[in-house]
Amino acid sequence: MARRDLTGAVDFKYLEDFTAGDGEVIDEVLSLFREQAAIWSALLDPNVEGWRDAVHTIKGAARGIGAFHLGDACALAEAEGPGGLDAVRNAMDAALGDVAAYAHERALQSLRTPRS
Repeated sequence: MARRDLTGAVDFKYLEDFTAGDGEVIDEVLSLFREQAAIWSALLDPNVEGWRDAVHTIKGAARGIGAFHLGDACALAEAEGPGGLDAVRNAMDAALGDVAAYAHERALQSLRTPRS
């Protein structure tokens, strides 16, 4: 994966600006998002009592990293009910794909950057 694989599901410019370009913070935030997404995914089932809480949590986390489409999908699911969970899952998959491509690109850049 590389930057060319980005779909636009995450606005990384927003994240970079929000973190003042601090690469360590960016890496940590994206790592936490990926870890939490694994937990949240299991809750995106209309038969799970806490699906609304999961969607609300995802909405905030998504908007925090610049995954605005995912945040909007979550807001819609909160308002319209479990019928919106497919859109949340699809938007989360797209955001996670972008996060993986971005993280891979950052890792490649770190290999190219001479260290002092």
